Amino acid sequence: MDSTERPRGPHLEWTVVASDIGPLLLAATPDGLVRVEFHAEPDRVDRMIGPLVSRLGADARRPAPGEEVLLAEPIRQLAAYFAGSLRRFELPLDWRLSSGFNRQVLQELDRSVPYGSVVGYGELAARAGQPGAAQAVGNAMGSNPLPVVVACHRVVENDGGIGGFGGGVETKRQLLALEGVLPQPLF
Repeated sequence: MDSTERPRGPHLEWTVVASDIGPLLLAATPDGLVRVEFHAEPDRVDRMIGPLVSRLGADARRPAPGEEVLLAEPIRQLAAYFAGSLRRFELPLDWRLSSGFNRQVLQELDRSVPYGSVVGYGELAARAGQPGAAQAVGNAMGSNPLPVVVACHRVVENDGGIGGFGGGVETKRQLLALEGVLPQPLF
């Protein structure tokens, strides 16, 4: 679809934005932000968009910079977050890429773990009503379609370790440092 055409049926608006942790692919439907992807370098973007369009059964449109409609507010809020002036995202979210236990855990994370705090995998499992499901919580974090906005970087190992992260452990460290949980790197 030509980027100037307006879609008539189910559609997806997407773009790539620069951030302090590298380029992020953002995608939204009329229902809300549906996907955030790390490492959105040009050679990876097509490999990211194709499966997303297929899974959602939607036409994709990439508006010119500054002409975003569905993504205007997510772009603004992400910029404010990285500038340190936004502590809670207030965006409609399209949860279609998550279901069952994974969605339940991600929604609990979004509700109960605020900016500047962390929670252990086991504690989050208990909050979601599944004590003992720490490993399943790790899997849910790895499947998060909305990282940064639904802050899976705030979930750490129960013994104090940082744990894994789909965007890479260094990215997780950067996000936790931005929120004041970890010290900023010295150099």
